Amino acid sequence: MQTKDITSKQLLKRMAADLANLLLKLDIDPDSVELLETQHQRVEERRADLVVRAQRRGETESGILHIEIQNSNDADMPLRMLRYYTDIRFQHRSGELHQYLIYIGKQDLRTADEWLDNNLSYRYHILDMRTVDCSLLLAQDTPDALVMAILCDFKQRPVQDVVNYIAGRLKFLLNEDERGFGEYFAMLERLAENRNLLPNIKEAKDMLTQVDVTKFASYQWGREDGLKEGIEKGKEQGILMERVRLARQLIGLLDDKTIAEKTGLPEEEVSKLKLH
Repeated sequence: MQTKDITSKQLLKRMAADLANLLLKLDIDPDSVELLETQHQRVEERRADLVVRAQRRGETESGILHIEIQNSNDADMPLRMLRYYTDIRFQHRSGELHQYLIYIGKQDLRTADEWLDNNLSYRYHILDMRTVDCSLLLAQDTPDALVMAILCDFKQRPVQDVVNYIAGRLKFLLNEDERGFGEYFAMLERLAENRNLLPNIKEAKDMLTQVDVTKFASYQWGREDGLKEGIEKGKEQGILMERVRLARQLIGLLDDKTIAEKTGLPEEEVSKLKLH
């Protein structure tokens, strides 16, 4: 995963922290994350996807976290990870080194998580993103989690609908931070490339240039402006219709409980909407 220049180091640090905490359950301190140089030269240039030094909450010693993203099965992956291990260790000797392969391929996972030889026993961790429901990250409703959701299991949801939602929600959350939006969208494009979703990203990008998605109800979780205006004008029925419309747009993306929390509708009402 070669990182584009537009993607800032600060963004990569936040992504590393969220990957570690939301997906890998490592409970690291986001403020402790430090990017490490991983470029090495033998016959070809190689660069590990993401290598950081970080510290778990409550611990005094920092360790090293190496995350690799793979979109296909590779019989040589254990040896590649072993090479990354030795290359990283040549440069950074202190602290425990934790290696994770995040698999985002469409085929069943067949990549081994170990390499055993006569005098060597080497293992690393694998997370199959197809086992992660994208709604878990969408419900976080943060730019970092939204970007990572592109890697998750869409659970039979229409691919373009999910991609459009992620792009539009990023636009709304970062509407006044043009540079920040550019950085997050660049990361979204990079991760989407690993899922062969660049055509979908292009369509979503075109959608962003054609319409003002920040005015869509489905991109305004947590905002009360429209509701307050409705209350002030006494349009209670309009408020209810707005909530129902938002709920309908979120059905299929989030579970009933989360939709109820976002819209203010009773959970049983959300369930009824799915039947119509």
